[in-house]
Amino acid sequence: MSNIYCIIDNCHYWGEGNKCHASEIIIVSDSYASETPDNIDAPLHQSIQPVNAADCMDTCCKTFVPRGTNKINVDGVTRN
Repeated sequence: MSNIYCIIDNCHYWGEGNKCHASEIIIVSDSYASETPDNIDAPLHQSIQPVNAADCMDTCCKTFVPRGTNKINVDGVTRN
């Protein structure tokens, strides 16, 4: 398994050493992220059409869940 690193320390999946502890993640384009609801996440990956990004600034992690909110597990992703 690869390590996924994230510096968003108020995310439910963030861990010591800036490691993401989500069971699965999905990275999408910023435009796709802004056009879709929060519940469009990794478990739906097969239904999402691939798109191009010009550079890393055009991408976004859709797995983010604010720490301490009631939104945990809304998408079926769990903390490893």
